[in-house]
Amino acid sequence: MSDTTTVPVETTDPVNARILAVSEDRVQGFQDEPFQEIARLSGMELETVLERIRAMLASGTIRRVRQTLMATNLAPGALVAWQVTPERLDDAFEYMFREDPFSGHVVIRSTDRETPGSKYRLWTTLKVPQGFSMEKHARFLMERTGALACKLLPARKLFALGVGHVRRRGLEPGARSEELGQVLDTNIVELSELEWRILEALKREFAAEEITDHPWTARAEEAGVSLEQFLQVARDLNRRGVIGRFSTFLEHYKPNSAGERVTRYNALFHWRVPEGREIDAGREVGRHFVMTHAYWREGGPDFGGVNIMGVAHGTEKETVLAHKAAIDRHLEEAGVPVGYTNVFWGGRSEIKPSEISPFAYREWCRRNGTDPEAMR
Repeated sequence: MSDTTTVPVETTDPVNARILAVSEDRVQGFQDEPFQEIARLSGMELETVLERIRAMLASGTIRRVRQTLMATNLAPGALVAWQVTPERLDDAFEYMFREDPFSGHVVIRSTDRETPGSKYRLWTTLKVPQGFSMEKHARFLMERTGALACKLLPARKLFALGVGHVRRRGLEPGARSEELGQVLDTNIVELSELEWRILEALKREFAAEEITDHPWTARAEEAGVSLEQFLQVARDLNRRGVIGRFSTFLEHYKPNSAGERVTRYNALFHWRVPEGREIDAGREVGRHFVMTHAYWREGGPDFGGVNIMGVAHGTEKETVLAHKAAIDRHLEEAGVPVGYTNVFWGGRSEIKPSEISPFAYREWCRRNGTDPEAMR
């Protein structure tokens, strides 16, 4: 392995930018040789790809490298809005981030004016493994954090899912695909004990020294199976729709080791469209390249009855709002009326993968003095 201290780690370095434009979110599904696929799609030599990803991970420019899963198909999940008093907000944030492995994105949000839902400042994603209750887990978190209220907002459909900050740089407001966004379901897929064991090894983050060719050989050993069986099960899970993308995740809110901010503004867009038009609206929103996420979620009265939500990022607030205005205009042109809309701006944030293993959930319950059976 090369000396990573002499390798450029900035996302603006031309070689790194070419690699990241692929490795953030273009390597879809399970790949027998994921780093070879990044090399192929980026037009770079494999050794260069390995060297640069290793160096960026070691420096903190890349915060994690992992095989993602379609967790919405493996565990019941929701976006959760929490009402917490101002004096307890930071403590609740810390608890969700550090103590609850089933809470993923943890973000403090605000609105530009007082609107429906403004009192919900803390937002998280939550996944609770199969067989356990999301509502009971949320009540447990309320007790531990002192939250006054919470709203579970499960996704009924997904229309966009892919965080590629580098390739989204310089997008013109309104830039969109010729085709409508996809409609992805959130049906739960049940797995065997062997499949869960392989999945746990598959999804574990890579350390810098693990960024090598043939990365699954060691993971097969970790799962206690042959490489052939590991690959066979992983390919089958991919066919069943539970594998996401192989991805390098950037540190996008906080400055990285090179002093860069990959993005500064994280906006959660809300739209209320007429009942029965949710899929039409979601597909129109999801076709816009700026959208990293787009969902059908029912906000209810606390959020003005919104039913389409999505996330976009940018380095300038005015540019993010210009993208939002372009999407609003496009919805109108597409014949989808918007009765109410809002933007929740992200401030302090931390992002980690949500744990979805039933084995891990039972162990977490025991560590917290809770009977796992009582959480079903």
